[in-house]
Amino acid sequence: MNSPIHAEPKQFRLPLLIGLFAFPALDAVILNKAMSLVVVTSALPFRACTVSWQAIADNWHVILNLLAGSLIGAWLGAGWATILRSEGLYKIIAFLLLAIACVLAGSHMVHGSGKPLLDNAIALAVSGVLAGFVIGIVAALLGVAGGELLIPTLVILFGVNIKLAGSLSLAISMPTMLVSFARYSRDSSFSVLGANRSFLFIMAAGSLCGTWIGGMLLGIVSESVLIPMLVMLLVLSAIKVWRHK
Repeated sequence: MNSPIHAEPKQFRLPLLIGLFAFPALDAVILNKAMSLVVVTSALPFRACTVSWQAIADNWHVILNLLAGSLIGAWLGAGWATILRSEGLYKIIAFLLLAIACVLAGSHMVHGSGKPLLDNAIALAVSGVLAGFVIGIVAALLGVAGGELLIPTLVILFGVNIKLAGSLSLAISMPTMLVSFARYSRDSSFSVLGANRSFLFIMAAGSLCGTWIGGMLLGIVSESVLIPMLVMLLVLSAIKVWRHK
């Protein structure tokens, strides 16, 4: 079975921006968001050979359902990030990294049932909005696309095939990221993009290469080895960010 989590470095890039490159928490989140947007924008066309555009369009109702919550969550999450003190934001980032590690640890056991988890259409729609809302907040606070949470939600809640879930998550992530990006642009910290333009381009290019290499390694490295390694890296990153001052 293919892993339900993208081979994307976004959640690992954030601790590097904070720890190795010494960016303040909010600046690191905004830089990470910009690089994540580049990676996600390029990933959807690359996946067209595996999942057709028609298959994505046929699930427009699922996309809109999650977007109804994620767009609001992304706006609020980005707003909260801009008013939090750096120390508080470090703690929240550390907690969310640890939470994603827990999701990742159990995600490889997730299988799509082929049908929604709930039979009641209204209950399913409400659950989708609430799930999207939470995912939008998390994605905005970490500066990531949210695929690590979107894919399990699509598979478990909506019963979507795992390959299709990967593409649907990208279709949901892009507008969600743009909304949080728009909210961040209203804060003075947004100037970090202009001040570090060369760094941004270089690291975004490196992320694209890393995504491609990671995708190749998924077919070589056993999931039983890869998943524990990624979980361990996330836990160590969470500890490092938590201790950051």
